[in-house]
Formats: sequence, structure tokens, C-alpha cells
Amino acid sequence: QVQLVESGGGLVQAGGSLRLSCSVSGGTFSRSALGWFRQAPGEEREFVAAISRSGGSTFYADSVKGRFTISRDNAKNTAYLQMDSLKPEDTAVYYCAAVLSIRPVVDHRMYDHWGQGTQVTVSS
Repeated sequence: QVQLVESGGGLVQAGGSLRLSCSVSGGTFSRSALGWFRQAPGEEREFVAAISRSGGSTFYADSVKGRFTISRDNAKNTAYLQMDSLKPEDTAVYYCAAVLSIRPVVDHRMYDHWGQGTQVTVSS
């Protein structure tokens, strides 16, 4: 059974940084594209970033481009989201997700497996 566990969330001041991790178990990590999504209270789930199975291709939402970096370590079955220059509007629960795909996937409806989420709060 595939399981995803996020960690690294917390409270940070505007302009600060956080690094989220997503540990994946269940044997499908190396065959999966991975994505990060976020959801603020009262809002719909929003795409943040995605990475291909090999790690060679990435895609970002315009709102985070240049500030966030998605990466993966296939030897550790772990994906990361480095978040720099954080803004109060980045406050949300952040989720990682996995789908059996070679290319990055933007549409949350395509993902098969999700983590439980980690809270990120950015104070002004």
C-alpha cells in the first residue's frame, strides 16, 4: 500500500524559508511523478509544483515560480519542496501526491495517492 507522509511545516515570518519533505513508501516511488498542492481555509486545492519521475522536468504555479523549488531523491524515496521568500498568502495546508507517470502532472484529479498534509503559516 502506498503511503505518503509530509513533514517540515510550521510558523515562519514573511520573507523566511521552510523545506517540506514527503516520504513515500509502498514501492512505487521511482515510477511516480510527484506533486505538491496546497489548500487554504475556504479555498479549493491549488497546484503548487510537480516533478517528473526522473526529476529532470519540473513545473510550477506562477504564484510560486522563482521562490519555490521541487526536488526528489529517488534513493531516499523522498520529495522536497524548498520554499523561500515566503509570503502570508502562502499560508495553507500543503499536500504531496503521487501518480504513476513519467511526466509532471498538474491536475490534482490525476493523482492516486495523497499525504495527510502539513500546515504552513506565514506571519506578516
